[in-house]
Amino acid sequence: MLATSAARNLATHPVDQYLMVEDARLRFRDEGAGAAVILLHGWTLDLEMWDPQVARLRQEYRLVRVDRRGHGFSSGTPSTARDATDVAALCHHLGLTRVAVIGMSQGARTALAFAGGAPERVDAVILDGPPSFELAPADEDVPFEHLRTVARTRGMAAFRREWLRHPLTQLRTANPQMHAQLIAMIERFAGNEFTDSPLEPEVLPVPALPRSSNAPALVLSGELDVPRRIQSADRLSVQLPRAERAVITGAGHLPNLDRPDEYTETCRAFLNRYTRARSTP
Repeated sequence: MLATSAARNLATHPVDQYLMVEDARLRFRDEGAGAAVILLHGWTLDLEMWDPQVARLRQEYRLVRVDRRGHGFSSGTPSTARDATDVAALCHHLGLTRVAVIGMSQGARTALAFAGGAPERVDAVILDGPPSFELAPADEDVPFEHLRTVARTRGMAAFRREWLRHPLTQLRTANPQMHAQLIAMIERFAGNEFTDSPLEPEVLPVPALPRSSNAPALVLSGELDVPRRIQSADRLSVQLPRAERAVITGAGHLPNLDRPDEYTETCRAFLNRYTRARSTP
């Protein structure tokens, strides 16, 4: 059953809901009221990464966040190839005909894939710390093959220790709550792609946001993100037809946790320009 507007507005604590899709059961949360915004997390994370933004934006927007398959409390094996169709299924389930989309890291691929496949549904996209759309998996900045070997030979606990030392997971904030939240999300990551099947390549051949959609895009980076991600964001902001560029000062690859206030205000200002004139669905 769909959550009512009243339930979304009045709930003090977020309510987990589940949607059955092909080969997976997806956890999602549907909170707030106003124009709908879909929030898509990065690899090994889950929908709880967006807690700081939901707390600040739920009075202005209807915020729908989902554990991508194989992450958090969603079942199945992670699949960048299926993420966009999962988002489409969730929008259909909730009756959302127009949305904005925020995608972080690997979730930025899903955001662009969804926007490219259904431009008539997408008012705007925010792409946070996007990976390269041009490099082969072996050239990317996430050592998937090495991490898979660690997981398969030494176990998921060893994988999590190693991944938490990687530059992409380093928080710059001193806030212990944010550090605890990051660790908890990575602890929830089951690693099914390591144990259940061959590793799916990180790089999905997704077309850039089509010019025919004319949807505005904001490309975000943390000032202290790894150089390759900053370069990818710079290139993407030039390649997309209506792109703006923003940098969150003092933040790494997880700027929404490092600098939640600055990050949220940057997103709010962009969303206000392109979504506030309408209501959803």
